[in-house]
Amino acid sequence: MAIFKQYTKKDGSKAWLLQAYLGVDEVTGKEVRTTRRGFKSKKEAQLKLNELVLEFEKNGLKKNEQLTFNQVYNDWIEQYKNTVKESTFKKTITLFKHHILPFFGNMRINKIEVSHCQKAVNLWAKKLKRFKMTVNYAGMVFDYSIRLGLISNNPMKLITMPVIKNEVEEEVNNFYTKDELTQFFNYLEKENDPKIYALFRVLAFVGCRKGEALALTWNDINFEDKQIIINKTLTRGINNNLIIQTPKTAHSKRVISVDDKTLDILKKWRVTQKKEYFIRGYNTLNKSQLVFSNTANDLLQPTITRKFQVRLENKYGMRRITTHGFRHTHCSLLFEAGASIKEVQDRLGHTDIQTTMNIYAHVSQKKKEQTADIFADYVGI
Repeated sequence: MAIFKQYTKKDGSKAWLLQAYLGVDEVTGKEVRTTRRGFKSKKEAQLKLNELVLEFEKNGLKKNEQLTFNQVYNDWIEQYKNTVKESTFKKTITLFKHHILPFFGNMRINKIEVSHCQKAVNLWAKKLKRFKMTVNYAGMVFDYSIRLGLISNNPMKLITMPVIKNEVEEEVNNFYTKDELTQFFNYLEKENDPKIYALFRVLAFVGCRKGEALALTWNDINFEDKQIIINKTLTRGINNNLIIQTPKTAHSKRVISVDDKTLDILKKWRVTQKKEYFIRGYNTLNKSQLVFSNTANDLLQPTITRKFQVRLENKYGMRRITTHGFRHTHCSLLFEAGASIKEVQDRLGHTDIQTTMNIYAHVSQKKKEQTADIFADYVGI
């Protein structure tokens, strides 16, 4: 049964609409009805109805509806959230909100072609440093569409991935040399902030991630055995609130040996922390006490490190690296000191060794360049 009506549009022109019963959804058992508007004539509306009926009988409800990318995404994200940590889920929905959905959101999933995907990827490559991750996430929605039977292949897998010049060079140069690191701590000491000094000491001399350092409690530090246990990390949850959760990967859980001076700096900070926070009304003697906390003795904002780095850059002209660059610094100087690739990988908790290898290659090249000078200095003629 179908109803055809002529109606008046907002601009005063006439058009036809149809209201029709298409059949019963085999999955839900519910009746499927549809309303379509904007036809120039009744005949055009009747032809569209015939097309809809045939398509429904052949393909069922989902294909008939011609779902948009956004509709498929909403279904996919509900399944995805049960497979990842809260912090990863939060980053994923942010990525879709700001980059993927603005491009594909309103497009019919079965009408998206390789050319559309290529245009999106080229755009992301210009705007995003980690654009390949965005490509992968968009591809997950297309893969989900294939499983639903909405499309037959993933157009995102057929794009040509742009090559960004100096991408690797920027990554491997994100660390300090031995002299620059010494200079950094000399300047930082002048700022007279023992908590921040201890924090950067841990980042540079333990090589842990910033989130791992900010999640440390005093019972994670074994002063007798000279070890720090990494078993949790600070990150952001769905509502952008700070949370503590398990580390980035299973390989990230590790026990790291610590040098005597770093342990001595941490001991001195613990004494200072006890005095400063007692004045504020907090008892910091319990074992679950955070090593680095804010003035309310709660989780410290991760942006605190960047704040001090900018201060030193502006005040003393220090070369800019990211906070994560201190982890790369640790990696680089370990290689210069003679540590093996395997030793560095285990210490840093790398699952993917590629970043370690990039820095290793950079340090190896530096040593190769010094070889000629070593020979000439030795021969002396």
